[in-house]
Amino acid sequence: MITSSSLAATDVLVSRLSFGAAPIGSLFAPVSDEQAHETVQAAWDAGIRTYDTAPHYGLGVSERRLGEILRERPRHSYTLSTKVGRLLEPYDGGGDDLAAGGFAVPATHRRVWDFSEDGVRRSIEGSLERLGLDRVDIVYLHDPDDHEEWAFREGYPALEKLRSEGVVGAIGAGMNQAEMLTRFITDTDTDVVLAAGRYTLLDQISLEALLPEAQARGKSVVAAAVYNSGVLADPRPGSTYNYTTAPDDLLNRALRIKALAEDHGTTLRAAALAFPLAHPAVASVLVGMRSADQVRDTARQFATPVPAAFWAALKSEGLLAADVPVPGEATA
Repeated sequence: MITSSSLAATDVLVSRLSFGAAPIGSLFAPVSDEQAHETVQAAWDAGIRTYDTAPHYGLGVSERRLGEILRERPRHSYTLSTKVGRLLEPYDGGGDDLAAGGFAVPATHRRVWDFSEDGVRRSIEGSLERLGLDRVDIVYLHDPDDHEEWAFREGYPALEKLRSEGVVGAIGAGMNQAEMLTRFITDTDTDVVLAAGRYTLLDQISLEALLPEAQARGKSVVAAAVYNSGVLADPRPGSTYNYTTAPDDLLNRALRIKALAEDHGTTLRAAALAFPLAHPAVASVLVGMRSADQVRDTARQFATPVPAAFWAALKSEGLLAADVPVPGEATA
């Protein structure tokens, strides 16, 4: 069983390795219901007990598929997060969602930004209906990058009300940047933030403020996209970094890290999974997976030892700064 820890000062537990359900919403390429169900089942069998989804993922397909499996499990035995900020409204224009949202599903709905209190509550009601469950444990404001003041003025207070009513156990925000997440940590009573791609072997911008502020305030961070969308899983020409082609300097850096990992008897993927958890504010690493084979491989990589000598070599070769926390080191 993969170990779990509590989020901040809440009673919500998260497994150190979490399942990201965007891919089973047919992110970029189709995934069948059967494949999605096999993927979630494999995650359960691997001991993963925290699952993250959102209405945005496949226009609700991810939530529906995830719920179909999790409904068969005792509700107290897992932790589920979803997100608010995009309402799904029926759409009959036909076509697919690839161009608009990046998911290979029919465009049966359109996304409408809404961080109002009514929008937040309607979003959660819709998510619960698709999931077929009576509650979720964590709710994140989803990608409020272009709606910052709206999210802080209305969206966050709405989540705070829901938490005080006992509707959800923990609240926060999920984004692909560190700066606004830091504001959520410093300016609100957020429990947890989900930082996608912003604390990895190639990008430690979260060390500038987000992680120190979270640690100082007893808040939690979930580190998502720890492979930076591909280059830290399989670095080669054409690999993606943050969903675009990786620039040559970052590709070469990833290849150097991979070579060092292999020299020390481990793998790049194992190191990429282990690295964020060395910081005391990071409660979990969240990995999106689209097949049972990917789940089993990720679980194996997560369990693969990464020697202390590897981390020392990264620092001696300038691939990590000397003050970056690494597994096995004591932290303040």
